[in-house]
Amino acid sequence: MPGAHDRAGEAIIASTLIGKAMIRLRSHRLVGYAMVLLLGIAAVQAVASLAFYETIDRETIREDHARRVAELLVVSERLHAIDRDAPATIMSTSHLQAAVASAPAVRRQGEARAAVDIRRLVLAWEPALAGRTLLLDVVKGPHGQRDLVGSMRLADGAWLNFRSPDVASGWAVALRATIMTLLATVLCVAAGLYALRALMRPLAQLARAADAMAHGQSAALRESGPAELRDLARSLNDMQARISGLETDQAKSFEAISHDLRTPLSRLKIASDFVDDSDISRIVSSSTEEMEAMLMSLQSFLRAQHMTADAADVDLVAMVRDLLASLPGETSLDAPPVALTRTYREPLLLALTPLIENALQYGERARVTIGGQDSHWRIEIADDGPGIPEDCFDAVLDPFFRLDSSRARNTAGFGLGIPTAHRLLQRFGGRLSFRNGGPGLIACVDVPTA
Repeated sequence: MPGAHDRAGEAIIASTLIGKAMIRLRSHRLVGYAMVLLLGIAAVQAVASLAFYETIDRETIREDHARRVAELLVVSERLHAIDRDAPATIMSTSHLQAAVASAPAVRRQGEARAAVDIRRLVLAWEPALAGRTLLLDVVKGPHGQRDLVGSMRLADGAWLNFRSPDVASGWAVALRATIMTLLATVLCVAAGLYALRALMRPLAQLARAADAMAHGQSAALRESGPAELRDLARSLNDMQARISGLETDQAKSFEAISHDLRTPLSRLKIASDFVDDSDISRIVSSSTEEMEAMLMSLQSFLRAQHMTADAADVDLVAMVRDLLASLPGETSLDAPPVALTRTYREPLLLALTPLIENALQYGERARVTIGGQDSHWRIEIADDGPGIPEDCFDAVLDPFFRLDSSRARNTAGFGLGIPTAHRLLQRFGGRLSFRNGGPGLIACVDVPTA
């Protein structure tokens, strides 16, 4: 019966571990996909906005050049009628240079798109210039920029030549617009990541609950998030309640059976005293004592399945020193003066007791070492016995497992001390591991932290 119960428990733990791994993997993949999608959208938005603003800016700049040229031509023609040299002195600015000459600076209309578009826009601004000879072109300026140059024939036959520097410059406006777009994109991505984190929080809680279930603990999930996640959390809570109920019922049933069996065993032991044959009496008495010890060990193991305890501030050094004083055998303690932590005192004592007894049973002495700091403390129990092969470190955690080749069967024990310690530590958030000390075995206990 205990074997079937253990196999069922191992199947539950295996399924929860697999589920936890799949949840974490899918959660990480989902986060990665969502981040790639958000960054892709941000990149597309930035490129599209840049192209959009650059196009708008280019058209705006051309319209601005066309407006200034149209004003120059109209005003300069009127000024020229009053004073021949007035256009050059009055109309020239840092953005537009004008001069009157006998020959045109531009011999023919340029084919550049900017020149064609600006000429069209100039005539749209001032339709009266349609009857004039107006030649525009785009040339390379002294600093590598593209300048708009043009010539218009005046009424007296002279030519009004002009130059508008850097006709293609539009990046000042486009750059500002692009920066604003990028800032808006960053804010949108940040908001999306925050929303994604809120969405992933129930999945993270689900992973933690699966991890707790794998360690024999219970972690009720808050039913929040989208409807699918709420349904999943509700189902997991129900499953936890059912599994916990089954394990508790099984453990309590086995405990009750083992307790009830001790009564007829006690009667049998008393009856053995009245047997005339001393050999038979001795055999019956020793067998009943062994069965009672086995039942007590089984009760301790079963109790570890559903044991509860409250957290308390514990001085590990004082606790272990008192425990060693209560056990027969040669022991030693290597520890700092004080090792304070908040843990579960009774489960920790119940876990340490069989480990120290195990060290005394298979070696001549037990050496206990306490190390660590803050809330991370480790207790190591070393013996000078034969040790066990490293490939059996996991197997010794299973109930009733024995290493007959390295540890004799004629010693006391039923293979439940180490599994009991393992279940207790696992249930309350601690950990039990082993390593060979050459000679001897070292049991390493990571103290549970409340």
